[in-house]
Amino acid sequence: MNAIALACIAALGFLLFGLGLCISGLRFREQTLTGHSKEPGNLLHKVVRAHGNTAEYAAFIAVLFLYLGSQSPAPWVVWVMVALTVSRYAVVAGLIVPRSMDTLNPLRFIGAVGTYVFGAVLCFALVGAV
Repeated sequence: MNAIALACIAALGFLLFGLGLCISGLRFREQTLTGHSKEPGNLLHKVVRAHGNTAEYAAFIAVLFLYLGSQSPAPWVVWVMVALTVSRYAVVAGLIVPRSMDTLNPLRFIGAVGTYVFGAVLCFALVGAV
């Protein structure tokens, strides 16, 4: 198993579970058991959205990394895994760091495009590995 693929999977896990822990902490601090403000600048709203977006992608990405990482991947495949992991972190930063989610954010845009492009490249690599 490729060690970098495993590190990328761990990084995605830390991202997902770290965001979940952050949501719990914010809910405790704000005394909010369920729901959240829909205001695009509300921190809890931004973190919930970042967590949801991460949850939508992390599992499938981890499966791609696990399979491809177990097949003695070419160096370019490993670097695409790293780029995809960095893209997921960029999306999260692009959602949480700005004052509000209602304006275009280059970090969020680059992370989203990276997710789509690098994810598709790995899907093609998966087809080639079969």
